[in-house]
Amino acid sequence: MFLRLSLTSLVLSGIALPLLAQEVNVYSHRQPELIQPLVDAFTAETGITVNVAFVDKGMAERLQAEGARSPADLVLTVDIARLQQIVDAGLTQPVDSAVLKANIPADMRDAGNQWFGLTSRARIVYASVDRVQPGEITTYEDLASEKWKGRLCTRSGTNDYNVALLAAVIVHHGPEAAKTWAEGLKANLARKPDGGDRDQVKAIAAGECDIALGNTYYIGQMLNDPEQKAAAEAVRIEFPKFADGGSHMNVSGVALTKFAPNKAEALTFMEWLSSDAAQAIYAEKNYEFPVNPAVARSALVQSWGAFTVDSVALSAVAAARPAALKIMEEIDFDN
Repeated sequence: MFLRLSLTSLVLSGIALPLLAQEVNVYSHRQPELIQPLVDAFTAETGITVNVAFVDKGMAERLQAEGARSPADLVLTVDIARLQQIVDAGLTQPVDSAVLKANIPADMRDAGNQWFGLTSRARIVYASVDRVQPGEITTYEDLASEKWKGRLCTRSGTNDYNVALLAAVIVHHGPEAAKTWAEGLKANLARKPDGGDRDQVKAIAAGECDIALGNTYYIGQMLNDPEQKAAAEAVRIEFPKFADGGSHMNVSGVALTKFAPNKAEALTFMEWLSSDAAQAIYAEKNYEFPVNPAVARSALVQSWGAFTVDSVALSAVAAARPAALKIMEEIDFDN
């Protein structure tokens, strides 16, 4: 038999009640090790526990299936299109926060306050320091030229980062030209797409290819890993640009779920993630580009040089994602 006592009876009897634990539940596309330093710092400062569930695939479908029973308060994604997909499915709610608006530039957040960018990263080229001359890489368009035949490595063509880059090509040049470009990339592959961005760096170091598509921050992480430092030192970062634009950028971002059970705590975490303290962690430990303009990039990231950010709107890239994914599947990029 269970003993059931009402909250009122406990109070009247004089029994002391513990404070209810404060927590935030997060569904995350991000690798756990990338956000753990932020979680630890936030909990130490606020006392609020952050529970993170790594949901690599099917986040929107999971939230839809859970409905109002979902424990998730926030979603964190590594790609604007994935973030927009969750918003478009009606799985988020707007957040009207003066703090978020002050810390995050307008082009890094949704006009309807449904999502907020937390960091940005460039999709660039890793180049062999021995086999590729400085300045030899100029534009994204040039990566499809025959001079790179048998010299290119990349992860899967259907990976979020590569799909987003192809979506940007669609925005710049249209779907037909984008398909031709993707076919050119495929023809230049030195090997079947495999692994993550770090694996492409290792492939260059091993002489399997000369260039690879990748995100900037992986190099910073590898340079600070004794087991991967030698491979990272075998490449340099090159910032190609679109012939009519700049270097492709993507964001990691956050959104408040429609049925967030811990809304107040979730908002506290969202605002903290945009703060100087959190953005400095993103910059110094993850080597990402802070979206908060008050926070500088790490010294290592700054050493990679300046570049021109592409002016294409993130919302336009997100809208072109279905067409980009269709192209990658039509040309069977990974095979």
